[in-house]
Amino acid sequence: MGIVKLSDELHDEIRKASTTLGRSINAQAEYWIKIGMLAELNPELSYSQLCKKLLRTDAFTLEELTRE
Repeated sequence: MGIVKLSDELHDEIRKASTTLGRSINAQAEYWIKIGMLAELNPELSYSQLCKKLLRTDAFTLEELTRE
């Protein structure tokens, strides 16, 4: 586990989203990071498709998610 330095503004946005979506702050940040990485690696997929891909392969690493 590592430490990631975030701006206060981004931390506030993560906190707001985590409260609304019922996740911990860390879980929300991790979700956004995973979705962001998948979006960069799969620019042809919509957000909905990325979520489905993430749900289908939740037990896999991000490296494994990007392999087709």
